[in-house]
Parts: sequence; C-alpha cells; structure tokens
Amino acid sequence: MYLVSQALEYGAPLFLITSPVTSYADQILSIHRSRSSAGFSLDIPLIMLVASVLKIFYWFGAYYSLSLLIQAVITVGVQVVLLKVALDNRPSPGLKNSVEHVPFSSVDNGGGFARPYDFWQWKSAKPYWMFLAYFIGALTFIQVLLPPIAYSESYIGLLGYVGLAVEATLPLPQIFKNHKSRSCAGFRLSVLAAWILGDLMKLSYFFCSQEFWMYSGASFRTAGSPRGPSESYNVEEKDIRMT
Repeated sequence: MYLVSQALEYGAPLFLITSPVTSYADQILSIHRSRSSAGFSLDIPLIMLVASVLKIFYWFGAYYSLSLLIQAVITVGVQVVLLKVALDNRPSPGLKNSVEHVPFSSVDNGGGFARPYDFWQWKSAKPYWMFLAYFIGALTFIQVLLPPIAYSESYIGLLGYVGLAVEATLPLPQIFKNHKSRSCAGFRLSVLAAWILGDLMKLSYFFCSQEFWMYSGASFRTAGSPRGPSESYNVEEKDIRMT
C-alpha cells in the first residue's frame, strides 16, 4: 500500500498535467486528417473551456493543488486547438451527423427546443471566440477591479461549484448526439477511455495522496497550514471540487 501511495503521490501529478494532451490529441488528429468534425459534439470544448477557466480563477481564492492549476491552464490551450480544428472542418449544414445537428437543436423535424440566440450553434466561427473572450474578460474584470467580490467566500465557492457542475455534464452532449445519429462515427473511443482513466486516477490520487488532504481552514481563501503527520486529515470542499 505504501508503494502504491508513493507512486500516486509522484506519478499522479504528472498524469494530471499531461492528461489534457493525451486525452484529446487523437481526436484533434482524427478531425484534421479526415477534414471533417462530423459526429463530434462542439459542446465538449465548450464545457471543458468554461469549467477550466472557472478552475483557474477559483485558484486565486482557494489555492488548491498546483498540478491541478497547471492541468486547467493546459486544458484551455488544448480545447482552444480542438475547437479551432472542429470549426475549420465542419461539414456542410444538413449533412447527416454534421456538427450542426448537435443535442437540443431545433433543426430536427422530430422536435426539440432552440437554444437562445442559437448559442454555440452559430454558422460563423467568430461568435464562438467572442463568447470566450467576453466570458474570460468578465471574470478578469471581477478578479482585478472588484477584489471585495473576487475574494469573498461566496464568490469563490460559486466558482468552484459551477465549475464542477459544468464539467460533470461533459459526456452528455456526445451521448445524446450518438443516440440521435445511431452512430459513434466521428467520436474517438480514445477520448472516452481517457475520461474513464482520468477519473479513476483522480479518485485514486484523492484517497491515497496527502496533497488532497493536507489543508485545514475555516474558509476557501485562508487555506491554513499543513497538518502534522500525527494529526488526522479532513477533506476540504475545495479539493473535492477540483477532482
């Protein structure tokens, strides 16, 4: 058990940091080589970008594990590349399994509801980048110019909970898309395998590594000092939300 704990203690951070690349590199290459993002849900980069950006700003109030912060930063970079490649290789509208036919779309004759302002279903690539710019800009504005809000417990907690809730929906858009098209074509199974392996690694790291158990404190902003080896560990909500 000691060897397993030590392996997770030192190996898991490296795995977590590199996981954004190893998880989505195959999907990016597949879209680039086939010149088509048909079958791949654009909601995946949306979810990962929103969740990762929230995690980054959450760090300024929670000061969670540095390896998880680096992972969030790398995830943003990888998802930007994935979104760019997917947008550049969208098939023509109306084609079977095209990215236009995303979950919850109103274009299907079978019903469904329209997203407000066709959110994340725009024909042009510009609105996607504008949304991300406004989203990051708004969080930066609060962080830099409104410190009473940025460092309040309620705001910091909100960032953590919303980030967790958003990321928890990650598989749903692709599941609905595959169910509707009756096909998994266009979605790489390596991504699914990476999701499962990544979650198993996070759970193992969480239960076996002291880094997730080492902080005590009354608030998210004041993490407190590491506890001694003779003291018991109480898991912090901020660490749970980052797993």
